[in-house]
Amino acid sequence: MDASIGVLMACPMSLYLEQELDKRFRLFRFWAQPSRQEFLKTHAESIRAVVGNATAGADAELIDALPKLEIVSSFSVGLDKIDLNKCKEKGIRVTNTPDVLTEDVADLAIGLMLAVLRRICECDKHVRKGLWKMGDFQLTTKFSGKRVGIIGLGRIGLAVAKRAEAFDCPISYYSRSEKPSTNYKYHSSVVDLASNCDILVVACALTPETHHIVNREVINALGPKGVLINIGRGPHVDEPELVSALVEGRLGGAGLDVFEKEPEVPEQLFGLDNVVLLPHVGSGTVETRNAMADLVIGNLEAHFLNKPLLTPVV
Repeated sequence: MDASIGVLMACPMSLYLEQELDKRFRLFRFWAQPSRQEFLKTHAESIRAVVGNATAGADAELIDALPKLEIVSSFSVGLDKIDLNKCKEKGIRVTNTPDVLTEDVADLAIGLMLAVLRRICECDKHVRKGLWKMGDFQLTTKFSGKRVGIIGLGRIGLAVAKRAEAFDCPISYYSRSEKPSTNYKYHSSVVDLASNCDILVVACALTPETHHIVNREVINALGPKGVLINIGRGPHVDEPELVSALVEGRLGGAGLDVFEKEPEVPEQLFGLDNVVLLPHVGSGTVETRNAMADLVIGNLEAHFLNKPLLTPVV
């Protein structure tokens, strides 16, 4: 590739990706700049690509500051950190990394279900603290056969459903419209879905419509025996409502990989033993992150060689 092509990396995301970009392009690390404004003034003319992820992407302000920007290649499936309308307006291409992370995220969703219902983290502490000698651990809740409701039956939602089916879980779902190609039961509202499942999984894309799609009404419909699993995005869930429901016992438990203001996590959750908290690691395996990095690079190379993009969004 042409090593003079300027690529701006929005935040640290993958050492392998950084190294590979460094080999092919003139890589700028945005997070390492003492003054972003000064940096943009100096280098705006030479930056033709931005690499973002679920934490930082390309908002309207950044896009306006980069007159030569041609492509935003995201190291994630979610596109909520990219101003897609602005990109369309300016003819800037956008790509993401679908498919390669589906299996990992779905695996983790099942892991969270098992961890919450069978209290795996608490059992581990019970052994490590020497409490087993004092008596057996309390009885937990069976996972197999539980009714699983999924918000968003896209790639990841379908992969979660397939796995849950192997545990004899009846599957139902909510999405903008009914999917003709599936036998899973469709609910036309999230409240209806929550009322008819034991475990509610959030697996949709984050858009203005899905912001706080899990609100007080949905949480109350899920109820004191219900479990919420969020492997989507933090803002899908009204976090203060979730916290109060868990603290007050109006919700049975939660497995959360994402939060509203990452890396900030509500401290009230730390003392609850019916909650499993993960630091947004849904796609966090060596294999998948490297495959995602290869896809980011593949899209950039395709663009600058005037070839069709591998995973175009805009």
